[in-house]
Amino acid sequence: MSAPGATAASPAGARAARVTLRLPLALRLAVRELRGGLRGFYIFILCIALGVATIAAVGSVSRSLVTGISEQGQAILGGDLSFSLIHRQADPQERAYLQGLGRVSEIASLRAMARAGGDRQTLVELKAVDGAYPLYGAIEIEGGGEIHTLLAARGGAHGLVAEPGLAERLGIGVGGRLEIGTATFVLTGLIAREPDRLGSGGVGWGPRVIVSTRALADTGLLQPGSLVRWTYRVALPASTGPAEIAAIGQAAERAFPDAGWRARDRADAAPGIREQIDRFTMFLTLVGLTALMVGGVGVANAVTAYLDGRRATIATLKSLGAPGSLVFRTYLTAIMILASAAMAIGLALGALTPWLAGSALASILPVADAVPGLYPKELLQALAYGTLTALAFALWPLGRAREVPATALYREHVAGPSGWPRPVYVWTLAGVVAALLVLAIGLAFDRKLAAIFVGGAAGAFVVLRLVGAGIMALARRLPRSRGLTLRLAIASIHRPGAVTPNVVLSLGLGLTLLVTVALIDGNLTRQLTMSLPDRAPSFFFLDIPRADAERFAATVRAETPDGVLEEVPMLRGRITALAGIPVSEFTAPPEAEWVLRGDRGITYAAEPPADSTIVAGEWWPADYDGPPLVSFAEELAGELGLKVGDDLEVNVLGRTIRARIANLRTVDWSSLSINFVMVFSPNTFVGAPHMVLATVTLPDGADIGRELALMRTITREFPTVTSVRVKEALDSVNDLVRRLAWAIRAASGLTLLTGVLVLAGALAASHRHRIHDAVVLKTLGATRRQLVAAYVAEFAIIGAVTALFALAAGTIAAMLVVTLVMELDFSFLPLVAGAAVASALAITIGLGLAGTWRVLGRPPSPYLRAQ
Repeated sequence: MSAPGATAASPAGARAARVTLRLPLALRLAVRELRGGLRGFYIFILCIALGVATIAAVGSVSRSLVTGISEQGQAILGGDLSFSLIHRQADPQERAYLQGLGRVSEIASLRAMARAGGDRQTLVELKAVDGAYPLYGAIEIEGGGEIHTLLAARGGAHGLVAEPGLAERLGIGVGGRLEIGTATFVLTGLIAREPDRLGSGGVGWGPRVIVSTRALADTGLLQPGSLVRWTYRVALPASTGPAEIAAIGQAAERAFPDAGWRARDRADAAPGIREQIDRFTMFLTLVGLTALMVGGVGVANAVTAYLDGRRATIATLKSLGAPGSLVFRTYLTAIMILASAAMAIGLALGALTPWLAGSALASILPVADAVPGLYPKELLQALAYGTLTALAFALWPLGRAREVPATALYREHVAGPSGWPRPVYVWTLAGVVAALLVLAIGLAFDRKLAAIFVGGAAGAFVVLRLVGAGIMALARRLPRSRGLTLRLAIASIHRPGAVTPNVVLSLGLGLTLLVTVALIDGNLTRQLTMSLPDRAPSFFFLDIPRADAERFAATVRAETPDGVLEEVPMLRGRITALAGIPVSEFTAPPEAEWVLRGDRGITYAAEPPADSTIVAGEWWPADYDGPPLVSFAEELAGELGLKVGDDLEVNVLGRTIRARIANLRTVDWSSLSINFVMVFSPNTFVGAPHMVLATVTLPDGADIGRELALMRTITREFPTVTSVRVKEALDSVNDLVRRLAWAIRAASGLTLLTGVLVLAGALAASHRHRIHDAVVLKTLGATRRQLVAAYVAEFAIIGAVTALFALAAGTIAAMLVVTLVMELDFSFLPLVAGAAVASALAITIGLGLAGTWRVLGRPPSPYLRAQ
């Protein structure tokens, strides 16, 4: 330690000395301790900085995206208020009411087939706009152009603008002609930016196409019961505040309780996207916290190694009468100063991320433009995580060092201090860990999932510690090997100061997380690319007019006589009340909220669906003609607390229908066959206009040529019918899943990187012990080759056991998620196992040899003279 008066030779030094003397003694001693440099603390700083940077970056980017949605709410929603209807347009009374609120724009959205050049066709997301569109924002066209000028009719055809994907799929350019329904269009421009894309449905199955509402009327797509969503955007006076806007929307729903429209305001322009961002952010934050916890092991290693190197200083302080509490406060202060510097680095990196990575996340999720900025709440959250983690992993070694007497400190050259610290430190540590858990779970979007994740991570820490101790105990009890290499390797595994526990803990958690993510991703991809296509139908056909249903079936059978055709009536309805409770007052669990959000597909049937099993209640007679009855999906009924005999209300075509739940039935959603949450008795919709939904399943081995031929025939014979090829839809979903998986893998890889840093720090901390061992062994005649072989064997054994544990734990975790959460079949993937084992061996052996190679090349004499 430096002398107290070393800086007093000048007036500036004297002033600095007076300032130092006014500081608390523990802080003065801590500052002097840190003057010796940061040797041994680089891993400490990197671990804390990486973990804090990850949490701060994820939180800041998420907030920038959510802020973008909020600040662009008018443009995203397309108005201050939005009212949407399924199947039907607003009637004159409803339209007059909306026009009394402000400027109104009418939008229609639906799916349709676009055709060009005979055989070229593609599914499109069609949006028809009126002359008032857009109320807010501006649609941008590549090369410029005004939207309504581009949509105007020309040369006997309507104008049309589309996303570039349409031109690519149909092989046409600007000026090319195409057909939608029974109308002809000219592609007049390519969309560069659509401000209300999120508010108009977000992700779709095909490229966006925009036409005029006048052109839509000529397509023949508007038939009674067609699956069309009519949306009415309202621009209120500029002085209208958020609370008043919400009140106006509620008043509109009360004024027309049977309208069946769904009202939204600009404050919640894209609720589904916000929920996706929140869930994605929560998961990545938990992964970042796991990385921080793994880094905490590096904190503990660095603190232990640092205190081990300061034994003489601590002994001197105690010999001069310094109480143990002063030693504890001094080194805790020094540790927290370094942790503060590391957290400052992490916070700076996290704060800069919205400017650097917002667009990257926007390419993964369909979100609005991010709003870069400093977000104090998210940065404070990351700071809290970092502070609590540093404390949690520093308190134990500091508490133990405080209890060791000076004489023991002088004697302990091989083994570090052992035993438990005083109860006050144990309870303080427990309080810090509890605060960390409360923070992680309390701030999570889904607290149940967060609790499971945190509990699993904590359990993995405990189990990995036990695995490390078990390896050492087993190595200690193994029979003495005759081979020198194996004998040295086994002895190194269980000797005092062995790196075994740190290697198992630091690599085990990172590998476990990677194996879990890889197996979930692999099973989900397998389900989408292999299992689902094997069971799923080849096509969905939407909006088949009832009058054309028989001719459609005949056409399909003539084109594919060996195919399987299934047809059901199709309507859309929104649940408005459950068991007498309005949906607005009903609290649904997160896993069942989707049933109550927006419109659901519904049908009617005289017989139970072929792939369903009645588990409660009874099916109605084929000639039933009493009050409306409904069959409800059994799993969702349980989540919503519904039972046989309960009533529910559904708004269909602007009419509220009350039906009693007659039975509950199982539904296999993973089959992708025609399934509905609600199946009504046939008499419920007597005379109601609706379309027919059909699926066609081609036999196994049918080539793509047959599928495309069927699509061409249906599109030619029934131009208003929408064809959805299941393989293309699955490819779109798989692409989104793949992009999300890469983001999650990157975050999980950060955990493994932190584990590698911790391992490097653990090896550095054991450097002194390895020098001692190598010197003694070389003095006794051991060669470098023998020592290298011993080290390779040691690290190979530890790495292999760690990989096997990570493989087992990751497989169990992935199986639970896939089977219980996703409710899919689970398959073990051998390539993941091989990659886990290979990576663990490569990392442990490589870092182990890198850390000891320098020791092996040094002569033993200088170290022997120093003893």
